[in-house]
Amino acid sequence: MQSIHQMLVDAQQATSAIKSLADEQRQQLLRRLAVQITAHTTAIVAENRKDLDKMADEDPKKDRLLLNEARIQQLADSVNEIAALPDPANKVVLERTLENGLHVQKRTVPLGVVGVIYESRPNVTIDVAALCIRSGNVCILRGGSDAFYTNTILVQIIQEVLKEFQVNVHTVQLLPVNRSLIQEMLTAVKYIDIIIPRGSQQLIEYVRANSKVPVIETGAGVCHTYVEATADLEKASRIVTNAKVSRPSVCNSLDTVLVDQQVAAGLLTLLAPSLAAYNVEIFADAPAYEILENLSYPHLQHAAPADFGREFLDFKCSIKVVNGVEEALKHIQEFSSKHSEAIVSNNAAISERFLNEVDAAAVYVNASTRFTDGGVFGLGAEIGISTQKLHARGPFALEKLVTEKWFVRGDGQVR
Repeated sequence: MQSIHQMLVDAQQATSAIKSLADEQRQQLLRRLAVQITAHTTAIVAENRKDLDKMADEDPKKDRLLLNEARIQQLADSVNEIAALPDPANKVVLERTLENGLHVQKRTVPLGVVGVIYESRPNVTIDVAALCIRSGNVCILRGGSDAFYTNTILVQIIQEVLKEFQVNVHTVQLLPVNRSLIQEMLTAVKYIDIIIPRGSQQLIEYVRANSKVPVIETGAGVCHTYVEATADLEKASRIVTNAKVSRPSVCNSLDTVLVDQQVAAGLLTLLAPSLAAYNVEIFADAPAYEILENLSYPHLQHAAPADFGREFLDFKCSIKVVNGVEEALKHIQEFSSKHSEAIVSNNAAISERFLNEVDAAAVYVNASTRFTDGGVFGLGAEIGISTQKLHARGPFALEKLVTEKWFVRGDGQVR
């Protein structure tokens, strides 16, 4: 394929069909999709295996790519949850009658055509399609070559359900993985209303630099956990371990531990065995290295400057000993990607200061950063975690797939 022009035209033409579909019909369509996803479990696993076989076992993205029976059921459950959420469109935000008799309404309306570029994560295919259908949007999906077979069968299932409900199948389309076609997508200002990149920092920066279509960034996650001097160290050890090892290949996993020097030895003594159990490689600054070396930590490296501000996406993290909250806040300000940041502390004043001063989409006190997720926050699912400040911040979910439109009714008024 030399051009995606016809696919773009088809997408724009499909907007009227999905917008005009009654709310109850959209809910029924999604519930049917959930049934069909589970009904095709064997076929999805088989296609997913083709993608998995192409990827090296040591590649940290392999866990993101994997769809097994349990994860497929989670996808179906997520679709049902999205179906049960209220339609974010067609809500009256403001209404008044002006002195001249004009009746003015401001309502939420679907964005239109949503383009999403993503890597290695086939669950995004289902999440985005379901969120867009529920909110009355059309989506154009450009998944990575790593997940080609999986994405293809998932979109086939979605389009079969659309056809069953007599809805334009171009409401959800999967673009070819030919990289030369990405630029056409990024410049399709006539056909695509918004572009959302979800993946590596390299991908996000490329889209931001080259897109003429408005972009909402779902940013890479460089996430810190700061263990303050008053922290319960056993609690801190559990939080840090969970944030690092529960699923290290995702954007809300921990990358850097900051620990006050007064409690560094105590924390690392507790933390070392729990991280060693998962073979976590630690890149430690000089004070942390000395403590961990004395503890005979088996996977220890001296931290280089590049190990701070680094998104590891693997069983790896960096550790830095800091001299109090001022140094911790300064470090986070310098190296954070503004995704998710946490403090473990029993000092209420310092905790509140952390919440108020740290510039991130989600900020935690005494909890793991792994909770930053649209489904966990009760939003059904997400397209990604927005790290910017315009339009959406945090989980980019159903509620943000709308914009505003003014409806003005008159009776011959002129100005």
